[in-house]
This record gives sequence, structure tokens and C-alpha cells, in this order.
Amino acid sequence: MRNNINHSVCQWCFNDTPLEDFLIIIKDLGVTAIDLIGPKDWPLLAKHGVHCAMCNGAEISLEQGWNNPKYHHQLIKNYTELIPQVAVAGYTNLICFSGNNDGLDKEIGLQNCIDGLSKILPLAEKHNVVLQMELFNQVDHPDYMCDSSEWGVNLCKKLDSTSFKLLFDIYHMQIQEGDIIRTIKENHKYFGHYHTAGVPGRNEIDHTQEINYSAVMKTIVDTGFKGYVAQEFMPLSKNKIQSLRESFLICDV
Repeated sequence: MRNNINHSVCQWCFNDTPLEDFLIIIKDLGVTAIDLIGPKDWPLLAKHGVHCAMCNGAEISLEQGWNNPKYHHQLIKNYTELIPQVAVAGYTNLICFSGNNDGLDKEIGLQNCIDGLSKILPLAEKHNVVLQMELFNQVDHPDYMCDSSEWGVNLCKKLDSTSFKLLFDIYHMQIQEGDIIRTIKENHKYFGHYHTAGVPGRNEIDHTQEINYSAVMKTIVDTGFKGYVAQEFMPLSKNKIQSLRESFLICDV
């Protein structure tokens, strides 16, 4: 591989393969990072020399997030406990979610996120851990609040912390707003991680879908991005590992 992109993969898309077997498979493909793994499995990653590019385990759910103060107590407790563990394990990124609107005005939800996240960001900064809020579309995740680059970037600007960025999911944002390449060019400093999948369907990222992933990856490389791009597609092919291999090659610009 050219190694201009730091490749990762979301294990949940291949969860019919035991994690330890999957770690061996991705290392054979030349990939040494994996996404969305919590603390109980970090020793297994260490055993196989695989990095956790995006940790999870502190969130409540996608729907119950930082935009609603009634979840702040539990979220603050969860993240306060997990942030130091992420650092000790040698990792950097920890996922978080806005939560659903549930009737909340988006501006009020934005301020609620600021109020809650501000209480844990000093700890994250101390440990060099970056909280990353994922962007979702409204088709797959109706009522999710952080559903646009504009809203997410505004949150980043108001928090003004090196320990808060957006997880820019290319699949979700193609469905929700399109204009992926321009958005990345204009806002890349707020994007700390990327996810992929084909549109429509969340399947392979090849010629069967509408996103030109090679062009998107070239844009990401041109911004100077040094983080990770993780495959998060659901393979249709019977040979799932070959689909994964091909996805890495498509993104290996």
C-alpha cells in the first residue's frame, strides 16, 4: 500500500467473524487498526499489535446523548472513567453522540452539548484524548440532532478544544447533504476521523454505488490529514474479505 491513508475497519460489519480471527485477517491485509472496540477487548488488540483507531464504551446510545441535560450526569461519569483508560491503552479517539432531538430546538441542543462536554474536555485535553461526535443522516437515524456538517462544525467552533472533533461519516453525509469534497476542503480541520460505505445501501464502495471514493480520499490526503479512514460497509459479496481488500485498495490513493 502507498500508506498515504491510515486504514482502519469497523469490526461490527464483520461480526460473524470472531474478533481474534478478524484481527489476524486484517493484519494479513496490511491493516493494523480497527474501529469501535471497547476496553474489554483492548488486551486482545494489544496481543495482535492492532491499534484501536476509534474507541467506544462511554456512550449511552446514539439516541441518548449530550444534547439532553437529563443524560449529562451518566455521560460525565462514563467519560470521566474511560478517558484515562483510553490514554493508558495508548489510544487517542473516543466516540460520542449528540442524541436525538426529542422535541428540542437545535440551538438549545447545541448549547446543552456545550454545557455538558465542557465539563469533561479539560480531562480529555490533559490525557490527549479526542472526543469525536459522529454525523448521521436522517434516513437511517431519524431525529438525530448532529445531522449536518454545519451544526457539527458550529459545535466545534464554540467548544474550541483540541480534544473535540467530528467523525465525518462519508456515507451518512452523502445521503444527508452531498457535496462531500467541498465540505472536506472547507472544514477538514474539524474532522478527526472518517468512515466509509457505499450509497445507497451501505454496501461495498466500488463502482456499484455513487460516491467516487478515490476522489474523496485524494481530497482527504491533500488536506494533510494524518488520522484514520475506517471502512464501515456491509458486504454483499459472499467473499467478504475480498470486498474488504478491494475497499482498502480503492482508498489507497
